[in-house]
Amino acid sequence: MREAGKILADVHARLGEFVRPGISTLDIDTLGEKLIRGYGCIPNFLNYNGYPASICVSVNDEVVHGIPRADRILQEGDIVSLDAGLIYKGYHSDAARTHAVGEISEEAARLIAVTRQSFFEGIKAAKAGGHLHDISAAIDDYVSGFGYGIVRDLVGHGIGSRLHEDPQIPNFRQKRRGVRLQAGMTLAVEPMINSGGWPVEWLADGWTVVTKDGSLSAHYENTILITDGEPEILTLVESPA
Repeated sequence: MREAGKILADVHARLGEFVRPGISTLDIDTLGEKLIRGYGCIPNFLNYNGYPASICVSVNDEVVHGIPRADRILQEGDIVSLDAGLIYKGYHSDAARTHAVGEISEEAARLIAVTRQSFFEGIKAAKAGGHLHDISAAIDDYVSGFGYGIVRDLVGHGIGSRLHEDPQIPNFRQKRRGVRLQAGMTLAVEPMINSGGWPVEWLADGWTVVTKDGSLSAHYENTILITDGEPEILTLVESPA
């Protein structure tokens, strides 16, 4: 899983460099699949429960699971979330990043930064002996201070020999503390944060999730390993600072 994570981190870095005004969301998917297969890996999103692409490409008010299209062209000022995963020797990795397309508004930049930081605030609680929902509470406590909406209909998850495993990991405070964390657990922690309210809805394609109020949404995710000390971020190669 470390190798699966390392490869995915590189794929994300290269996709981030590719994002710019004038390209289509399908261009991103085409490059992403090429990079993943170039490492001898399998894109785990492709055909997963019928999803038709390798990279989920979600623009502006699209929260997650946007389907890449040749006629969806990125424009200056957009924000785009890329959610991707792969299989290496039978083990999965999963990560997401939200990118600026050219120059973006201060509001959009702040949303991206807060969403990213909320992940790091959350995993401060991701230690053996702690509880799963301590992660949820830490994300909620940080994000709520900015007045943003935390998506409730979609959550993080366990990951390993399957893409989605138990337990589910909400990004908002829970009434109970959840299961006790143990060294060796691998989790996909993924805050999805809206600049407006938290409610979302699904488009007619059955996949694309959008904010109900049309507000911007950002997404940040990494696959992590629980240890006896600080969690190990498997899908991040650059400094988290």
